[in-house]
Amino acid sequence: MTGTVRTRIAPSPTGFLHLGTARTALYSWAYARHHGGEFVLRIEDTDVARSTQDSTDQILASMQWLGLDYDEGPIYQMQRLARYQEVIAQMLAAGTAYHCYCTPAELEEMREAQRARGEKTLYDRRWRPAAGKVLPPVPEGVPPVVRFCNPPEGDVTWNDLVKGEITINNREIDDLIILRPDGVPTYNFAVVVDDWDMAITHVFRGDEHINNTPWQINIFRALGAALPQFGHVPVILGDDGQKLSKRRGAVSVTAYEDNGYLPEAMLNYLARLGWSHGDEELFTREQMVSWFDGSHLSKSPAQWDAAKLAWVNAQYMKAKPDDALAPLVAAQLKKRGIEVDGRLPSICALFKDRCDTTVVLADWAAGFYGDVTVKEVDRAQHLTDAVKPAVAALADKLADVTWDKASIAAAIKEVLATQGLKMPALAMPVRVLVLGTPQTPSLDAVLALFSRETVLTRLRDL
Repeated sequence: MTGTVRTRIAPSPTGFLHLGTARTALYSWAYARHHGGEFVLRIEDTDVARSTQDSTDQILASMQWLGLDYDEGPIYQMQRLARYQEVIAQMLAAGTAYHCYCTPAELEEMREAQRARGEKTLYDRRWRPAAGKVLPPVPEGVPPVVRFCNPPEGDVTWNDLVKGEITINNREIDDLIILRPDGVPTYNFAVVVDDWDMAITHVFRGDEHINNTPWQINIFRALGAALPQFGHVPVILGDDGQKLSKRRGAVSVTAYEDNGYLPEAMLNYLARLGWSHGDEELFTREQMVSWFDGSHLSKSPAQWDAAKLAWVNAQYMKAKPDDALAPLVAAQLKKRGIEVDGRLPSICALFKDRCDTTVVLADWAAGFYGDVTVKEVDRAQHLTDAVKPAVAALADKLADVTWDKASIAAAIKEVLATQGLKMPALAMPVRVLVLGTPQTPSLDAVLALFSRETVLTRLRDL
């Protein structure tokens, strides 16, 4: 490979950054990093009516959370209008574009006639200049659009990085509009000028763009610009087997952050959702960059699997240092109005193996920072009259011991012996009273993380 690899991601700020775009951003970023290249963030905001600042902010926040750092950007298309109009003027002068004065009513009449004849609905090029052709008189008061002179014959062929060779005949596409009457470019034109100006060498995007690619290749060629290599990745399917999209079942990237997923787990899961490296299920960001050379991308749609994502996230939580995990759990608890203290890393260490999100871990931690409500069903099942004397005896014993795990364990063992009980018979009611659940990690470790006063108060709530 010669020259600098330059990739880009170009989301539209008409909604949140959804998972499909996040995956494409990951592939583009990893490919650039693998080759020592550059990654560009471009905001395609020419849909003025639907673009919002909130969406732009969410896109930027999502990229930051995922750790997909970019070397250039964000670059906004609406700040490049003068450049697009400059290229349009050059194309009009070169005869590779022309003004079209068809009204929407005329275009619909044209399509109706084509449908009636059983033909594909394509613009009939009535305003396209040609040798010996007499154009209609220019109507007054009709602002023109600018259309691209698409080649009327021949094929457009490219070797797709994912799907292999793809060929589409030019007769299947028409002279698309490249500039609207208000001077704002359309997608297929603006993206070509952007990729040209930004020297983009490789374009990874969803395969819904395959039908746009012939137009874009033809515009590149009309401009005398170097073509990037294209790689069209299959869609992500939701639980219903339909495409996961902004309009159908997709959830924003930031929603996963809010719901307690780790960015490194999300990247790992997204990477495997359409790409593989042998049988590796879990890998670091650095490993992915080392391995991601653009090969081994699947040609088939991927199925979103929430359970698999939860499993991946659980593995990352187990491996994450407690001091690094604690601030994430603290943020979840802060949403509930709970302020934490220095015990939180130890609480995370004790409970993280049981959790698949920081929200679940926060559920466990909350019991250490606020009141606990004992469910009546647990009270009836575990706090029987037969066991209450043992619980009371444990409370008395714990009132005088050194407050550490070893001393608490010795006190529990002594009460079991004097009361003639096995561990579950005493541990479950104690857990219910202290933390509100009969199932916890080692009882002595749990109690040691509470203050003596809290434990005694809760044990005496019989």
